[in-house]
Amino acid sequence: MSNPPNLQNLPQLPLAGLRVVEFTHMVMGPTCGMVLADMGAEVIKVEPIEGDRTRHLLGAGAGFFPMFNRNKKSIAIDLQKPEGAQMARQLAATADVVLENFKPGTMVKYGLDYASLSATNPKLIYVSHKGFLPGPYEHRTALDEVVQMMGGLAYMTGRSGDPLRAGSSVNDIMGGMFGAIGALGALVQRGITGRGQEVQSALFENNVFLVGQHMLQYAVTGKPAAPMPERISPWAIYDVFTVKDNDQIFIAVVSDAQWLTFCEAFGFTDLKDNPDFTSNNDRVRMRPNLLPELKARLEKYSAKEISRVFESHGLPFAPITRPEELFKDEHLLVSGGLADIVLPDSTPKGQVTQTALFPFTLNGQRMKVRLNPPTKGEHTDEILREMGLIESYIAELKLSKTIA
Repeated sequence: MSNPPNLQNLPQLPLAGLRVVEFTHMVMGPTCGMVLADMGAEVIKVEPIEGDRTRHLLGAGAGFFPMFNRNKKSIAIDLQKPEGAQMARQLAATADVVLENFKPGTMVKYGLDYASLSATNPKLIYVSHKGFLPGPYEHRTALDEVVQMMGGLAYMTGRSGDPLRAGSSVNDIMGGMFGAIGALGALVQRGITGRGQEVQSALFENNVFLVGQHMLQYAVTGKPAAPMPERISPWAIYDVFTVKDNDQIFIAVVSDAQWLTFCEAFGFTDLKDNPDFTSNNDRVRMRPNLLPELKARLEKYSAKEISRVFESHGLPFAPITRPEELFKDEHLLVSGGLADIVLPDSTPKGQVTQTALFPFTLNGQRMKVRLNPPTKGEHTDEILREMGLIESYIAELKLSKTIA
């Protein structure tokens, strides 16, 4: 399987030389590993003999593995076998950072918990990704949707009586990112003290952080936050409009200066001169009358026409875009926001697509794809040879299905 072109001309990535061993699955833990891998760490993903379950999920899970496992190596080990668990411990002993996202107690069974590994490697940074931080809920099994429901996010996203999860794995992804932030902080501290530490990141606490603004909204106003579809908007024009040919576009006018610009751009002189619409708060109070009037006036324009006017006048707008349409987004294509990858489990093999890169630059450079998402156990032999195992023993382990 081919990999992306050699990136020798790029400056050294910030985490080059760092080794991460990753015992993760699904989205949260793999996201943490991807953050560290994209920034240059060598990330070794330890998979079960049958492979990470997310490799073959259907529907909304079909993109999990190729999205969150780029720039990693894969080794397949059966941790249930004593030889496999011992090999995993040997591998973890070579790591600067170990990642895991299994149920409490799982890693203890294999001697892969923080207490066991740090006893012989006090410099180790160990990142655990959990459903809940220690407390009354820590024994519960959590999923992104579970914590969205119990953490107020589904209530805020849906309409009253119809809680709705967000349209992406927001807590899993951000929980992994917070795990990576914790790891980076621990690495800085290790550079000062010479000692590692355990980092914990959790789905529920991540979700509470996301809705913290609405908690404080209640603290400030004394009024519970309404679900987003029913919220009282702080701006009069901040909505999706259905326009010509039944197309849709989101437009916003969030200041008095923008209101004047908007009215002048479309020739709405009567609205600009109407004293009922002078200030933003005036327009918010008159929103029940203003919005139907604007919708009637704008429906004769196409979404593209409105986009051109808004863009030329520096006003906020957004076409309503589906995820699959982003593959052809002009800005992403020109700015380098997408990168080629080979899908690891595609039929036929070798199918190439594009993946979204991290939304930041270092020294003006995006974090590139250096390694395609690996096939199961793609680097098993390479990693075991580096650990000093001889070929005959590697063959014996394969025969016993301890590794793959």
